[in-house]
Amino acid sequence: MSTAQPVAPVLSQSFAVRYGTAEVQGLEIFYREAGPRDAPAILLLHGFPSSSHMFRDLLPLLAKGYRVVAPDYPGFGHSSAPSPSEFTYSFDGLAEVIDGFAEQVGLTRYALYIQDYGGPVGFRLALKHPERIRALIIQNAVASEGAWSTDVRRDMEPFWRNWTPETEKPFRDLLTAGGTKFQYTHGATRLERLSPDAWRHDQAGLDRPGNQDIQLRLLHDYQSNFAAYPAWQAYLARHQPPALIVWGKSDPFFMLAGVDYLKEQLPAAEVHLFDAGHFALETHSGEIAERVDTFMKRLPRVD
Repeated sequence: MSTAQPVAPVLSQSFAVRYGTAEVQGLEIFYREAGPRDAPAILLLHGFPSSSHMFRDLLPLLAKGYRVVAPDYPGFGHSSAPSPSEFTYSFDGLAEVIDGFAEQVGLTRYALYIQDYGGPVGFRLALKHPERIRALIIQNAVASEGAWSTDVRRDMEPFWRNWTPETEKPFRDLLTAGGTKFQYTHGATRLERLSPDAWRHDQAGLDRPGNQDIQLRLLHDYQSNFAAYPAWQAYLARHQPPALIVWGKSDPFFMLAGVDYLKEQLPAAEVHLFDAGHFALETHSGEIAERVDTFMKRLPRVD
């Protein structure tokens, strides 16, 4: 009779994803983290209507060489979701909280990975602390009006001018189960890799009492990002941060004109287009992780 030998864990401790919370402005900010705490850092900022959950596959893939940290914004994922009477849901407000979060967890110099809402939050961090930004990793996040689908702009502008039950309807529809699933499935290939856990996880958050009001307030405030585009563009032109663009080319919201504009502003940027939709990580996490690793290794050493 033989005795079974202990099975070694597939992942070492440095590859395991850790979970925690940090208190910022009286809010509990949930985050996922992996990798050695003294390794070069990447701050990953999620999109709408997701959370740090969108980085669940990427974190362990990058953890061998980097400290990767992905927080949930207030009102998203597992972070606190106070009522709008207790917290001002604006992109300025989200950025202030994430700035405080970065300080809480000791991120003073990092590459910034931005997707969708991560763009408005991340560009605000870059404007406030340009010295902290080693590089930008941009996945379907925009800094110019021409990057937007004309159909989406057509719905946005009446809502911004006059918030009524009629003008908010396209956005209430976006917050339904069908709207959330659409964001993941439209333009996606490799359907065998597309997990329904992604949109069901997001929808569970959206369906919490009061959360749709939170999301509508942020969607209404999105006009502040259009107003901020000139400042973001000036940041890019002046600072020329090293940039990696990894883009799902069949995004229904952000057109390839957004990539063209970023490339004009950052001529040295490295661009990789994927046969994917808005949430390219869902189907191409391995390929994107490889591009990020190669890009990060080329950056100047951290002092």
